[in-house]
Amino acid sequence: MSFSWDHFFRYLFSDYMLNGVWTTLWLSCVAMFIGCALGVVVAFMKMSRFWLVRRIAITFIWIWRGTPLLVQMVIIYAVLPHAGLKLGVIESAILALALHEAAYFAEIVRSGILSVSKGQTDASLALGMTWPQRMRYVILPQATRIIIPPLGNQFTLMIKTTSIASVISMEELFRRTQQLAQIEFRVLEAYLCAACWYLLMTTVWGEMQKRIERHYDRPFGPVADTKKTPGTPLSGDAPAQV
Repeated sequence: MSFSWDHFFRYLFSDYMLNGVWTTLWLSCVAMFIGCALGVVVAFMKMSRFWLVRRIAITFIWIWRGTPLLVQMVIIYAVLPHAGLKLGVIESAILALALHEAAYFAEIVRSGILSVSKGQTDASLALGMTWPQRMRYVILPQATRIIIPPLGNQFTLMIKTTSIASVISMEELFRRTQQLAQIEFRVLEAYLCAACWYLLMTTVWGEMQKRIERHYDRPFGPVADTKKTPGTPLSGDAPAQV
């Protein structure tokens, strides 16, 4: 069967395909937001001085990073109802993606915070700052520069990972592509459309990520002009001998 450009463009801009693209976008954003919020909590739990709190966080990360997302999603959707907790397709997909992301983002946040020099913490303690003040004004602003790049990469992965939700009949981009391919048996055209949409979404986000990274790479405060003009000594320079 030859490739049909007519079918390709008809699939590419069809309402059915576009609805799948929109579902992929909002599913990625919602799951990423919940996952990041939970990941921050888990990261601080793992850094807690209480043994039990640390152990809970370590166990959470161990389970959700150590098992495939596909298995996690199927368990949440198909196994939990046998335990009395029945969730719909949308709720199951969001919960599985968010918990999976939280386990990874927790380690990103923890590594970002630990990357800040201990001298910064000591200096803030010497100034009498409380723990929330140290985190808000000293630690997190510096850790953010370390956290932003891997966070952006995780969102790129999230856009593509939503395709796994098709196994529980979530009507996202990949699921709709499968259904289009089965209607007219134009498999190559349908899946090539899906690839183009995934590539477009990740490319647009990649450009946004670059702008965000450039923003956080800027200095925290004004930088003095250190260019030395002729005949003007810099601060600390010895005065010219007459």
